[in-house]
Amino acid sequence: TCTLTLEQPMKISNTPNTSSTITGFILLGFPCPREGQILLFLLFPVIYLLILMGNGSIICAVCWDQRLHTPMYILLNNFSFLEIWYVTSTVPNMLANFLSDTKVISLSGCFLQFYFFFSLGAAESFFLAIMAFDWYLAICRPLHYPTIMTGHLCTNLVVSCWILGFFWFLIPIIIISQMSFCGSRIIDHFLCDPGSLLALTCPRAPVIELTSSTLSSLLLGIPFFFIMVSYALVLRAVKAFSTCGSHLVVVSLFYGSVMIMYVSPTSKHEAGMQKMVTLFYSIVTPLINPVIYSLRNKDMKHAIKKLLGT
Repeated sequence: TCTLTLEQPMKISNTPNTSSTITGFILLGFPCPREGQILLFLLFPVIYLLILMGNGSIICAVCWDQRLHTPMYILLNNFSFLEIWYVTSTVPNMLANFLSDTKVISLSGCFLQFYFFFSLGAAESFFLAIMAFDWYLAICRPLHYPTIMTGHLCTNLVVSCWILGFFWFLIPIIIISQMSFCGSRIIDHFLCDPGSLLALTCPRAPVIELTSSTLSSLLLGIPFFFIMVSYALVLRAVKAFSTCGSHLVVVSLFYGSVMIMYVSPTSKHEAGMQKMVTLFYSIVTPLINPVIYSLRNKDMKHAIKKLLGT
């Protein structure tokens, strides 16, 4: 592993009951030789660009093709918009970290990343549940679909997903940001993770840790149960896994990896595993979601071809 060169070391409070004098944290990211850091710096922009292109093409196609102005594609449009910002909340700082000698992120930068990354992740969880519900209505209630999934209901569901997502972790994040930090300021991750931040607080706050874990469990458990029920009803109705199999695979991979990280009782994994699992649900799934959710759809492929003039 590479050795970090720490410039202008920050003062750290040794008194738990006083406000912390830490002015930032060190995100270790992916420790490796300089050549490895440069290689990663060249790799991740390509992945980031592919994510932007894939999700951006969906947004443009839905906005410009009048035939796609339906609840199903409006939900998909919002989901793609969310994915772009979800990845943007981590990748730019990650790229800067690859070329940095100090790996320092400010307190405000750390908590802003914490807030936006987990708020967008929460909104994604709700959107996946709503999209599964829409899929269930379209397959199992086709005659009643237009009267149930109206434009008004779709708008309310979309607004609810955004509001719930950005308010779900708001209070815990505010509380954690006001806590004192002492001891090590090193976070062995590529983003500001709540578990890593709570481990640096002094004194430790078991109530906040329990609250954060409970909110994470509810956030993941309730939508995931709702999604499973919706897809089970779809499978029972059409008796063909191929109808929603690809969607179900992506949902399972996203929720499975997140649950391993934040819900399981033994969620204190090795740093390397934490980074790999986080990379999976924060980078890989946004990369393949455009293919799974839209590019295999005939209407969407036709709209994108029309958009590109082919």
